[in-house]
Amino acid sequence: MSGVINNTFVAVRRRFFILSLLLCSWCYSQAQPAERRITREEYIEIYKDDAIREMMKSGVPASITLAQGILESGDGNSPLAVYAKNHFGVKCHSKWKGESMRLDDDEKNECFRKYETVYESFRDHSNFLATRSRYDFLFELKITDYKGWAKGLKKAGYATNPKYADMLIMLIEKNNLDQYDNYAKVPPRKLTKNRNSKILASGKKSRLIKLHNNIKYIKVKEGDTFYRITKDYDMNLWQIFKYNDLNKGDVLKVGDIIYLQPKRNKAREDFHIAKKGETMRDISQLYGVKLKKLYKKNMMIMGTQPNVGDKISLKKKKI
Repeated sequence: MSGVINNTFVAVRRRFFILSLLLCSWCYSQAQPAERRITREEYIEIYKDDAIREMMKSGVPASITLAQGILESGDGNSPLAVYAKNHFGVKCHSKWKGESMRLDDDEKNECFRKYETVYESFRDHSNFLATRSRYDFLFELKITDYKGWAKGLKKAGYATNPKYADMLIMLIEKNNLDQYDNYAKVPPRKLTKNRNSKILASGKKSRLIKLHNNIKYIKVKEGDTFYRITKDYDMNLWQIFKYNDLNKGDVLKVGDIIYLQPKRNKAREDFHIAKKGETMRDISQLYGVKLKKLYKKNMMIMGTQPNVGDKISLKKKKI
């Protein structure tokens, strides 16, 4: 009788062992694949070109982009960075139509944006800063003023951590990230008729990229279309419209100024005397000042136009 019991016990143990192996095998197959953690040096080497590319397009310093990416993604090793290619913790919000990933953050099961490539995450980060008015003042700073940008991001409420600015500055200085901001500093080769405009570089088809009020711009040539400009400079149509206060249906004219970056809140000049036929948008484009800001400075109703000889304030709000 004891032999039968022993045999039964052995059989049960064997079945339990086999079931355990099968369960472990199933769990292993369901687990996320292990990823080798990349080092900080590798992160910088891999993504510095993306940061520089975005700096040249949006005006966000490459050092700031890299430091935020390092901090927010854990050197690219966080689950959000690995599985959603989201390096800046950008959440879905109501306008997001793409794929998403759910994670616990400030609240449980929050929705985060998921990208096809890491560069899309970098581009979305730049767009986030460039299209929200609370960050407008940052684009008034020099592109090499990483300390001002770091402190400004904290001031604007980008992060709740009271040490956020100090953390960014430490990352930039410890890893010499500010060296990449120098790619935006191109010495002037020739002055145009406007003493404040500088020729930066030759783009596709020998088009000159110029700098005015610290904003890159081009002039419309014969045969140009919105589509051609967006393709030449790897931009979205909405950026061209927003940066230049344009609307759908507007037509390009030869000689028009088209800014490739957001305009500033103020000009270097104090004021402008309105000429015959000039609109507020004309003045906005001439000095690289945002149209809404121009109306506010002069206490004018949006859509109204100046009279000949009106003194239009470009820096300070009229009292």
